[in-house]
Amino acid sequence: MHQLVLSFLLFICLLSPAATLGQTVRLTPAERRIAENITADQMRDYLYFVASDAMEGRETPSRGLDTVAEFLKLQLSRWDFKPAGDDGTFFQKIAVRYESPDPANTLLSVDGKQFVFGDDFFRAAGTGSANALMVFAGNGWVVKSKNLDPYAGTDIHGKILVLYSEAFPNRSTLIATPSGVTAADVSGTKGVDWSDPLTYARKNGAAGILVVASPQVQSGWSGVRQFYSRGSAFPEKLRDAPAEGANPLPIMLVSSRVGDAIFEGTAVTPATATTATTINKTVSMTAVNKVDTKWTQNVVALWEGSDPVLRNEMVAIGAHYDHVGTNPNAPGDDKIYNGADDDGSGTVAVLSMAEALAKSKIRPRRSILLVWHCGEERGLWGSEYFNKFPTVDIKKVVSQLNIDMIGRSLDPNNVIKCDAPRKRCNEELSKADEIYVIGTEMMSSTLAAVTKGTNDSYLKLSYNYKYDDPRDPNRFFFRSDHFNYAQNGVPIVFWFDGVHEDYHQPSDSPDKIDYTKMQKVARTIFLTMWELAALPQRPKVDKQLPPELRR
Repeated sequence: MHQLVLSFLLFICLLSPAATLGQTVRLTPAERRIAENITADQMRDYLYFVASDAMEGRETPSRGLDTVAEFLKLQLSRWDFKPAGDDGTFFQKIAVRYESPDPANTLLSVDGKQFVFGDDFFRAAGTGSANALMVFAGNGWVVKSKNLDPYAGTDIHGKILVLYSEAFPNRSTLIATPSGVTAADVSGTKGVDWSDPLTYARKNGAAGILVVASPQVQSGWSGVRQFYSRGSAFPEKLRDAPAEGANPLPIMLVSSRVGDAIFEGTAVTPATATTATTINKTVSMTAVNKVDTKWTQNVVALWEGSDPVLRNEMVAIGAHYDHVGTNPNAPGDDKIYNGADDDGSGTVAVLSMAEALAKSKIRPRRSILLVWHCGEERGLWGSEYFNKFPTVDIKKVVSQLNIDMIGRSLDPNNVIKCDAPRKRCNEELSKADEIYVIGTEMMSSTLAAVTKGTNDSYLKLSYNYKYDDPRDPNRFFFRSDHFNYAQNGVPIVFWFDGVHEDYHQPSDSPDKIDYTKMQKVARTIFLTMWELAALPQRPKVDKQLPPELRR
């Protein structure tokens, strides 16, 4: 009997995760035939359009991206998909606010001495005017647990706060956490136990802020000029509007030449000062921005399921259809970043899956939600927007399958090793029968079992879980659209072929795609989607995201 028990336990251990969870995947001949409607030739035809020069790199927003959106809409309409965007359309419209510098009206003077926009200073943030005396406060951080308070005994209300930074000002805190201050030191109540300089300035009524560039920043001033000349863009609804009546605080990054004018005649040494010093010189500053609104869109469609109950739930499948546009300063003659692999490959894979659904004589039990996200290259804009302002009941989405780069394979005769910093290489690119899979084990055991079980029962691709690790130094989990679904409690899987030498280069072109591999991967993902749609119960979220993967 003892031997019998051991044999039984060994048998259980050898079963796939799907079997041990009661989710054994058995693909029917009919399901396999539906997946065979996804073909390499079909995806090649679509990709040579989506990643053509005519699409101008599909930047968000752009004419090229809009053209691809219209192309997707045309196909979805022909195939009788249900529009699932705004107001009965296939588009979820997103207003993007553009802010760009207004050099003619952005001004700075110190005790009457005028400085030149671009040569001497840049607007870093905020708008408005101020005319006041200055208070210098070093790096500006207050951390009570470290006895850091450069403002002790000094009132900055109505004053221009002057700070010194070793690096660029950043948006959230203005100046990075000082050396020696850990995350534990700033884990208390913000504004009480600790304050970054921006929080302190706003809370205590500063009239404006000047950040004096360090020698390191000053030495790269041409790069600083290029950075701040670009302006900024963001979806209007994704950034909190300032509170009514709040001071937008004009903030400027100033050169060492301006710093010399500020500190001349004082005893202040900017790089080492730790206590606030009032400077009896008057700064006059005005920050003005040009503001424009442009529109872009996610493309959203629904294929309704067959089960009268389960059709109310959805399996989501998505890809980002944007790329990084054009760069007139790119070396060589080619200035268009076509983004064939990133993520033209995912874009047309999802489109081919939509066509396969339309050709099928049977429907999946649950509904299928297809979302082509815009703005992934801008910082996951489209997926964040969709999760915060969904056009469907996001709580009815049982899982999200994300496809971002599935079209390239490692050429064993052309392995470029990553043996130098910032070198473009391809040694981590997946092989022709291999694909990286990320996120399967992080939220739902059932989703993991179905994902693995479908592949094991079908083409048996080599699923590489190298990056399915919370401590992955590449942080791929954070770098594509599935991330925002995961943060919203939706279990996810992400398929990815790996970074290669053409990543974010004009050379990421359709002729370099392995269409046979794309066909295998797309068919496998399609059948994973189909099996998830057939589950009697939605995949249970039975694991909490590791701390490293929470925002």
